[in-house]
Amino acid sequence: MYIQGIGIVSPWTGHGAEPLIKDDHFVISDPEYKRWIDLQQIRRMSRVVKMGVAAAHMSLEEADIKLPDAIITGTAYGCLADTGIFLQKMVTQKEEMLAPTAFIQSTHNTLGGQIALKLSCHGYNNTFVHGNTSFESALLDTQFYLTENPSARVLTGSADEITPISHNILSRLRRYKRKPVTPSQLLDTATIGSMGGEGSAFFVLQGMKDDHSVAELKGIEMIFRKLNPEQSLQAIIDFLKKNELNPTELSLLITGRNGDIRDDSQYELAENSIFKNLPKAAFKHLCGEYPTASSFAMGIAARAIQTGQLAPEMLYSGLPPKEIKNILIWNAQTNMRHSLILLQKC
Repeated sequence: MYIQGIGIVSPWTGHGAEPLIKDDHFVISDPEYKRWIDLQQIRRMSRVVKMGVAAAHMSLEEADIKLPDAIITGTAYGCLADTGIFLQKMVTQKEEMLAPTAFIQSTHNTLGGQIALKLSCHGYNNTFVHGNTSFESALLDTQFYLTENPSARVLTGSADEITPISHNILSRLRRYKRKPVTPSQLLDTATIGSMGGEGSAFFVLQGMKDDHSVAELKGIEMIFRKLNPEQSLQAIIDFLKKNELNPTELSLLITGRNGDIRDDSQYELAENSIFKNLPKAAFKHLCGEYPTASSFAMGIAARAIQTGQLAPEMLYSGLPPKEIKNILIWNAQTNMRHSLILLQKC
C-alpha cells in the first residue's frame, strides 16, 4: 500500500513546537475548522468528530483527490464526550424524557458517517473498535480492500479523545501518573502510569505507486498475547524476515515508550541487542497515551521519509539517521497487544 496523503490533528504541531498540555494531559491543537466545516455544523459537532473531519480533509487535499472510494476508520472510545452527556442525563433524569441526540452522536461509527456525508461518499464504509489495535485493524481492512480493488483510493484513519470523566477513570486504574510531569520528562520517569492524550490521523492509501506517493506501507502485524522481552525480540525478527529485511537495514526504530515502567521494559532487550546501533525515536511524549496513538506515529514517520528529516523532538537515543529509508514502528500497550508497522521509502 502507498500513502498518498497525510492529515494529522494532534497536541504537537511540528518541528520546534511544544505539545499542548491542559490539566496534566495532552490536548489537540485545534486547526482552523472553518476551512472544511460550515460554521453552523462546527457548533453542533463533537470535538472528536471535528478533529477527524479536519484530519481527513487534510489528507485528501495533500493527495489531491476530492472523493475516496472507501472510508475505513478505527477508534477505541468513539465519541466519549457525547457518551458522557447521555449517561449523565440518564442518571439525573432517572431514565425519563431522554433526548436521543447525544446517544445517536455517541456511536463509534459517527466519525466515519460524518465524513461520508460531508464528502457524499457512498462507497464502502467501515469502523473498527478493537481497543488498542483499532487503527491497525483499519489498515488491515484497507489492505484487503485494495487487494480486491487495486485502483481504488481509500481514506483510512483514526480518532480518539480524552474527557475529564475518562481521565479520572483511567487515573484510578493507574494508567496515568499520580504526579504531574512535563512532556520532556515523561520518557525518563520510570514510574507507573503515563500521560493521557488524544488526536486524529488520516491517510489516503492506494495499491499502486505514482508521483503523489509519500511512502510505502510495507507491512503490518498485530500480536494478541502477553510476550516476554525474548518473545518480543523474536517476533520482530520474524516480522522483518517476512518483509525481506534484517535489523541492520532499518534507518530508524520508533517505539511506543510512554514513561510507564510496566510498558517501557518491553522495549529494552531489543533496543540493546539487534537495534543497539540504530537511532531510536519515540512519539508519546508529543501526543500522549491513547489507544490509536500509532496513527500519529505512522503520520510523523511517513512525513520523515517524505522530507528526509527527523524532527529532533522525536529522537530518544542515538544520532539522527543520515538517510531515512525504512522505519519500524513498534507499539506495545499494556504488553497484551503489540503492533508492528513497517514504512519504506518509495
